[in-house]
Amino acid sequence: MSRSNSVPSTPFEAHITDLGHDGRGVARVDGKTVFVSGALLGEQVTAKLRKRHRHFDEAEVVEVIVASPHRVEPRCRHFAECSGCSLQHLDAATQIGTKQRVLAENFERIGKVAPQAWLPPLTAEPWGYRRKGRLSVRNVAKKGRVLVGFREEQNPRFVTEIQQCEVMHPALGPKVGLLADLLGTMDAVNDIPQIEFAAGDELMALVFRHMQPLSERDLAALTAFGQQHGFAIYLQPGGTSSVHPLWPENPRLAFRIASGDARFADVELEFQPLDFVQVNAGMNQLMMARAMELLDPQPTDRVLDLFCGLGNFTLPIARRVAEVAGVEGEHGLVERAAQNAARNGIANARFHVANLFEDQRATDWAKQPWDKLLLDPPRAGADKVLEYLPHKQTQRIVYVSCHPASLARDAGILVNQHGFRLASAGVMDMFPHTSHVESIALFERHP
Repeated sequence: MSRSNSVPSTPFEAHITDLGHDGRGVARVDGKTVFVSGALLGEQVTAKLRKRHRHFDEAEVVEVIVASPHRVEPRCRHFAECSGCSLQHLDAATQIGTKQRVLAENFERIGKVAPQAWLPPLTAEPWGYRRKGRLSVRNVAKKGRVLVGFREEQNPRFVTEIQQCEVMHPALGPKVGLLADLLGTMDAVNDIPQIEFAAGDELMALVFRHMQPLSERDLAALTAFGQQHGFAIYLQPGGTSSVHPLWPENPRLAFRIASGDARFADVELEFQPLDFVQVNAGMNQLMMARAMELLDPQPTDRVLDLFCGLGNFTLPIARRVAEVAGVEGEHGLVERAAQNAARNGIANARFHVANLFEDQRATDWAKQPWDKLLLDPPRAGADKVLEYLPHKQTQRIVYVSCHPASLARDAGILVNQHGFRLASAGVMDMFPHTSHVESIALFERHP
């Protein structure tokens, strides 16, 4: 497949007046909005057009004429091409400030609400934080080599050739190029489209998706690679249920959540390599501490945790309350959450499988009175749940969000329809160097 600009153009000058939700600079050129990749707020740049649309155009920076004072040199040499990060050229303080501005604008524009107090932003180590992700693989015959990496920023059909990744877990980040070397020697070089990675506290797992059965030679090569670098190697010949370990025979992936309080024991969660876990382990610890502070769990409380996954919040909460129930739509996650409860000696947590995007008001757990509620939904938010929850007995809600627009919408519902006030909110830098906005909010019922 040949590369070409979809819209040939001569460079033009633009003044960047805003930073878009995806990290691109925003300019007005001849009365039309232009999103400029690689540009920052306040900069004067020369850019070239990439795509025309009816209501906006897309462009990329050719030269920065007047740089923002917040521009920094990206650490990763692949930054300009790779889609894994979009903000490495912006200093860390401005990154998190931009994310808080996005959250505030969404609250105002969508939810028509504002928090009574802003929480200090949560930040952790910005490099080597990513413990989970998916790498694309492509054998490019014309180049005579295999490419392993994230998709290209400008051409998502192409794979960025990277040798190392600065934001990936340090067990794997410096070794991405070695994966390409390995695949280049395999019989199945054209039959492996992706590699997923997942790191526990002590072990990194690699899941090789393969479209055809692997030869004995390939199996031996993968095993040897795992042994040499200390990786657990998994194979995925079909759907997610087909994932199974190649080496070692019984790998164990787990991570610990520190209680932060000597009165309560830590929690350890075991998981499977394709399970959802929070990408940033350091931020997960900080997020847990803040969630506990906001939820203020008491020994007599009954707490409902919706979209509970593996029990990331459920089990630490269980250490502090009378009873907690976790609800999740994926059966495998619920099964492992219950196993994690038993493994940690937690007897006051129970789990339910339920599709929370469908009406569940007739279920036993939805009818019961809950003192407090924790929500951690996917990007779509929790508006379907909020049609029948919370009940009048619920006095406090902590909402963890991965999408500011859905949080803002649901905040409007809780405030205007359920009689809560948005007591506080703030952002958490779960994905440094990207435009992704993770946030947390506390809702309290009016006296």
